[in-house]
Amino acid sequence: MRLLFIILVLLTAITQYPLWWGKGGWLRVQELERKASSQQETNEALIARNNALQAEVQDLKSGKAAVEERARAELGMIKDGEVFVQILAPHEREPEIKTPQISKKKGN
Repeated sequence: MRLLFIILVLLTAITQYPLWWGKGGWLRVQELERKASSQQETNEALIARNNALQAEVQDLKSGKAAVEERARAELGMIKDGEVFVQILAPHEREPEIKTPQISKKKGN
């Protein structure tokens, strides 16, 4: 009877091993669920970024206002007759102004 009990315990342990630590065991399943939820969060953030970029592209294609706003913000462009005024905080340095060199061609 004692030998039968030991054999049954060993068989139970052998059948339980793959369930807990095997390739498709519970620990692996939990790890994959954590990875899947992390990847889902990353995907949602990327989808939000892609939607924002798509909206910006659509805005740039559809009208002049977005192009003008971008030119003003990124390139520092101003319209004729406008005066650009920049107010600096007391601790800020004066920005360097880079003016493009325009080559003079003969015949212009």
